[in-house]
Amino acid sequence: MSEKSQWYIEHEALIKSSWQRCRESGLTHHSEPNVEHKSAGDLSCLLEQHHQLLETTHHQVLPYYENLLSNSNSQVMLADHQGYVLKSWGEQRFKQQHQEIFSPGTGWQEPVLGTNAIGTALKTGSVVQIHHDEHFLVANRFMTGSAAPIYGVDREMVGVIDISSDTYLPESHTLGMVKIMSQAVENQLIISHFNSEHFLLRFNTSPENIDSQWSALIVFDETGLVISANRRAELVLATDLKLVNISELFEVSVNQLINQPESFQVPLITRQQFRVHGVLHKPKQAKPRVLDFRTLLKPEQNKAQHFSEKQAFLLDDLNLGDPVMAKAVAQSKRIVDKEIPILIRGETGVGKEVFVKALHHSSQRSKQNMVTVNCAAIPQELVESELFGYEKGAFTGSSSKGYIGLIRKADKGTLFLDEIGDMPLNVQARLLRVLQERRVNPLGSTESYPVDFKLVSATNRNLKDDVEAGSFRQDLYYRVSGLNIELPALRHRSDRQHLIQFLLNYYAETPQDALITERAMHSFCQHPWPGNIRQLVSVIQIAQAMSDNQAIDLQHLPDDFFADLDGQVTNVEVFTPSSSQTNSEPEQVKPPNSDDIVAVYQLLSCNISKTAQQLGISRNTVYKRLRESGYK
Repeated sequence: MSEKSQWYIEHEALIKSSWQRCRESGLTHHSEPNVEHKSAGDLSCLLEQHHQLLETTHHQVLPYYENLLSNSNSQVMLADHQGYVLKSWGEQRFKQQHQEIFSPGTGWQEPVLGTNAIGTALKTGSVVQIHHDEHFLVANRFMTGSAAPIYGVDREMVGVIDISSDTYLPESHTLGMVKIMSQAVENQLIISHFNSEHFLLRFNTSPENIDSQWSALIVFDETGLVISANRRAELVLATDLKLVNISELFEVSVNQLINQPESFQVPLITRQQFRVHGVLHKPKQAKPRVLDFRTLLKPEQNKAQHFSEKQAFLLDDLNLGDPVMAKAVAQSKRIVDKEIPILIRGETGVGKEVFVKALHHSSQRSKQNMVTVNCAAIPQELVESELFGYEKGAFTGSSSKGYIGLIRKADKGTLFLDEIGDMPLNVQARLLRVLQERRVNPLGSTESYPVDFKLVSATNRNLKDDVEAGSFRQDLYYRVSGLNIELPALRHRSDRQHLIQFLLNYYAETPQDALITERAMHSFCQHPWPGNIRQLVSVIQIAQAMSDNQAIDLQHLPDDFFADLDGQVTNVEVFTPSSSQTNSEPEQVKPPNSDDIVAVYQLLSCNISKTAQQLGISRNTVYKRLRESGYK
């Protein structure tokens, strides 16, 4: 089937769905348009609210398309995210007969004007073209319209741009125009928002069209973290750019890229091994804060998610030799693309979210969203609205735009319900219905929306016990527990040594950062790790910062690391990444006694830090042994 034939099939389905919605709204083909107009006061507020969108379109985009407006019987309209016209430009002649529907403040929603370019683009979130007879209302069949949604820096829809005419306009011409105009507006919104404090990279497949409005655009900070991007960038790179580092996208380091001359053309090789051409624009001033265009992480979330977000692991990357993990990986790979839910259980910090992300990136849904819902973190009174979304005005304090909800955001991707055992019972009932029907009813809406996602849940509780206690629904339990996976605690993993070295390599900024002494590695392997991998990552990051490009030794470890250990080994031997791959455990050497510590302490002029470094133990241990020997 040709691409054009596919477009016509999809277009016919779009029109059919829109007409069905119109009938469900009580419209008939001969209904008179029940046009809603904003009052003068409300219109003034509306224009002020969308001032940046309006100014960007009027002054930074439309001047490039004056030929379109002067050489055709067409009109360009800009509407907000609710379908109200903000302003129109171009040919005015056909407004005489239909004045009221083209004036600022007029609502073009489908339930009001039936199938139309602006209203249908808002409803579907896609570029649409509505021909004369495709309008549901006969009264509107005097015109043809093409419209494209405009998305802001946070990827939420902020408006729609439309080209309408009562004469014939070339189909591909007007569709292409609204696409490129909407892209141009989005680009300018991103540039205006971020260019003073962030790096902007424009790139395209040809050096001649880097300055095109259709170029890809990425915003990143001085560490290389992607802060924002336009839709073209994700299309060209064929990847989700959420919290990705620029060095993961191109074969160039962050320092190499940001040290390029301003506006100098740079050839870049993508990780998919194809060449693009880019131009870097540097920030006008230092950046005081980090923004994320998909989700603003709270500080406490950022620390917990650093390990899981830094790199897109695949399932095979997590198999380092432990038989329990190997079984979990093998089972998951067999059903990752089947409609079988997965329930993951494990202690806090064992890497449940990392495992789920690896599942997602190893699946056929990897190019789509993975949406994480922390059922324990959302306030109980907000769980329903966060999960299922709501219509505008559904309740006091709700957003005037409405909210799509996390479940619908996961459509075609992966929905991860973390700490599902903490979900309130009343919400469990609604979730069960969604899982059964695969449809979502937003709060305050009578309309339901189909959803398609891979369901993965995780908990540190025993859900069977919760079912017995009546705090978790039995029918929901059997809906979420298709394949049950138990992730082992770090203290039970037989591949601890390999995992530790893997993480040392992963977080190392230089090859020296991955080195560790034999006795430090032995202490790592013997540690009970009550905080599991999350605690291990924290200790590794602290040790690498303290070691100053030397092999990590005991004195580089935080004091609380030794709280669960009775003694340390003293035989210092650099433990390299290659030697870490053996299965032999180092022989434990007797730790220094109190007399040894006192002698060294006195020899080093009673310097605590030097004593700890000399003996390869923590400052806390030195204090403890000195107190036992009578020192205060």
